[in-house]
Amino acid sequence: MLKTVKVLFAFRTKFSSAAVLSATTSRKPIITCKRIQHNLFDENLPPRTDGTGGKKFGDIPLTSSGWRHRKSAGDYFIIHPVQQPFETHALSNVTFQSHGIRDELVQNLREKGVLYPTKYQAEGIPTILDGGHTLLAAETGCGKTYTYLVPILEQMLRRKLNSNERDFNTPLMLILTPGRELAQQIGRVVEGCTQGLDIKSRVLLGGKTRQQMLNPHFEDIDILISSFGVISKLVSSGIYRTDAVRWVVLDEADTLLDDSFNAKLLHLMKRFPFHKNHLQDIGDKIQGTQLILAAATMPSNMDELLSRIVNVETIEEVVSPHLHRLLSHVPQRFLRVNKSDRPNILLDLLKKEAKLNRPVIIFSNKTPTCDFISIHLNEAGVPCVNLNGDMLLKLRLGQFEKFQQGEVNILSTTDVASRGLDTTRAGHVINFDFPLYAADYIHRIGRIGRVGSRNDCLVTNMVSSQAEIGAVQRVEHAARTNNPLANVDANVKGIIRRRIQRTLEESS
Repeated sequence: MLKTVKVLFAFRTKFSSAAVLSATTSRKPIITCKRIQHNLFDENLPPRTDGTGGKKFGDIPLTSSGWRHRKSAGDYFIIHPVQQPFETHALSNVTFQSHGIRDELVQNLREKGVLYPTKYQAEGIPTILDGGHTLLAAETGCGKTYTYLVPILEQMLRRKLNSNERDFNTPLMLILTPGRELAQQIGRVVEGCTQGLDIKSRVLLGGKTRQQMLNPHFEDIDILISSFGVISKLVSSGIYRTDAVRWVVLDEADTLLDDSFNAKLLHLMKRFPFHKNHLQDIGDKIQGTQLILAAATMPSNMDELLSRIVNVETIEEVVSPHLHRLLSHVPQRFLRVNKSDRPNILLDLLKKEAKLNRPVIIFSNKTPTCDFISIHLNEAGVPCVNLNGDMLLKLRLGQFEKFQQGEVNILSTTDVASRGLDTTRAGHVINFDFPLYAADYIHRIGRIGRVGSRNDCLVTNMVSSQAEIGAVQRVEHAARTNNPLANVDANVKGIIRRRIQRTLEESS
């Protein structure tokens, strides 16, 4: 216990020293460390490269290079912000109307606090309005949902497509997500955007699929938002028809295209005439389908995955220059700690967050750790809600809303909450377990520093195991060389391993 106290005191002291350093020197710190010889300032930062140049791994000294030694506990480094948060066009003449979006739709956006498009939205909206297949690849939190939703709604209204002219359960637009919470969130965004526009939407969630098949719901519908598992079954059973679908959106496409969904997703996608999309404006009898993919990370084999669905040469890419780069407007702390010290360090951090009234999301790599954190904190008198993919549906639903609505300020979760969820209320992400895959790190830290987030956001990473140290070294190297993170692929091996394990459990 005494050792843990010493570690916490050292972290507090050194972080204060780093703040003083930043305020008292004319040089802008990029990385500050316990060992000052490893500090990096803006004048020493290499120019940005396209990812093919720059210094290779091992060419520069890393603070974390000595962290494999058992006596390195207490060491740390901080990656400091180097740019401003997302910019909008508030001071220019670029508006939603200037892109051809009608006033009624813009007014709905204004009521949701969306006054001007971000620079990324200003690029993506006209691309989708042109009607071609589009890949939206950008860092988390920059507003990709509005980037695809606003122009599709505008197209829907221009064509005066009326749900009364179609059979029940025959949507025009299908939005697929990998998770239930994200489907619910997008459903709320759609509902807000379509107020008074005579556009009907519905959200489908898994967990009660058999009940929905035995007692189906039939209605006029224009937009169907669904987690992937349930829609694939309800379409196959004929409860929902796809013959009128003109827009398909894969939200968090990188996750949907990995091996955990791939086979069934490809089977579903074959129902849509993507090859006729460029012909659909010739006449009413020609109905093509426009494909929109939204992702915060792009796997290296993205073209190979997409080639099974659509001609990749027909896809227009709207790629942010910040894709796969570290969250450059939020400080990120990396703490080398002993595994046994983490619970006490976490409690100390959360006591300080309580004084700041700053909501916290705590990420773990595995469900048992996520459960332990929730139990540990609640027993210590620190209210915390738990969310993971292994929870029963009746327990899982509503957990995230408790955090979002301010009933509790701490959420303990696995990567189930790292994809796509709008967590603008959160101000601090703590990685109790450091993620072993670059894609997971990008998605986790993207829960803060979003459009509409508070200005004092922070990331804290606890680093203990040898595997975690290796992952941290790749992150530090990217920061020191001013390059994107390398090998940003989904945790495919982990997903496959879990699928095999669940199959064995179900068959036993």
